[in-house]
This record gives sequence, structure tokens and C-alpha cells, in this order.
Amino acid sequence: MKRFGIFILFLSFAFQALMAQKTEKDFFSMLDGMYSYTVPLMTPAEFNKKDASKYLILDTREVKEFKVSHIPNAQCVGYDNFNADALRDTPRDQPILVYCSVGYRSERIGEKLQEMGFTHVYNLYGGIFNWSNKGENMLDENQSNTENVHGFNQEWSQWILKGKKVLR
Repeated sequence: MKRFGIFILFLSFAFQALMAQKTEKDFFSMLDGMYSYTVPLMTPAEFNKKDASKYLILDTREVKEFKVSHIPNAQCVGYDNFNADALRDTPRDQPILVYCSVGYRSERIGEKLQEMGFTHVYNLYGGIFNWSNKGENMLDENQSNTENVHGFNQEWSQWILKGKKVLR
């Protein structure tokens, strides 16, 4: 009987652990409640169907996050210290893809770009977390392939479902 009790306890802990694991469906549900939908969204799959060389790819995370991993050909423009003047010579019809960890900060920067007159601004749905979750290529600060993803903080890193979480 004692073994049966231990077995039931084990099953209870296993069930709780399983229920605590986040799923892709949970991630998308969280995103849908967070976005304002002011900047058109583009999924990683949709972006991969485009000619990426025609896009200006802007990483709106901070430098320490960008150094851990970023999308190939992305430029780090930051969020807290976003400098709109760096884009003053960019044609207003230039296709731009903005991203951050999950898409919140990039949506805010996308709104600023729209206010500046940019007409083809897209927010990467789910940010680099979703990019990583889909197994897409990422580069580190040395331009080497990496599976590392800066998790922003412990709470947000739960949404990195594929890849290696980094919190430094």
C-alpha cells in the first residue's frame, strides 16, 4: 500500500509538471492578448517566402540581447534608446521587419516608424522567441550560428520552447 501511495504522489507531481509546461498554443494565446495590432504582423514562414534582401530588418531589443542571437542581416536599433535619426535617409517605402523578444517592443517601434511615414512596416509575429521556436537560423555577435536566445528575464524565457535560454 505504501508503494501505491508513493506512486500516486509521483503521478501527481508529474501531472503538475506537465501542466506547468507552456505550449505553442499558450504562447500564441498570450501574444494575441498582448498585441494592439497597430503594425501588420508577419510570421517567420511568411517572411521566409519573401526576398529577405529587400527588407531592412531591425532588432528592437537591447545590445546585450542582440549579441546573444539575432536574425541574419538584422541591425540593432534598441528600444530604450531608439534613434529615429539613424533612418532619416531610408526611403519611406522601404519594406521593414521589426522584431524583439515576443513582439511588444517591436510593435511600439513599428508605430514610431509609421508615424515617421514608413509605409511598409511589419512586426515579426512572436519575435525572436517564435523565430527560434520554429527552428530558424540565428547568429551570435561573431556572426556564428547559434541556438542561444536571450530570455529577457525568467518569466518571459518560459516562452522559448526550442533553443537555449540565456539570461545574462
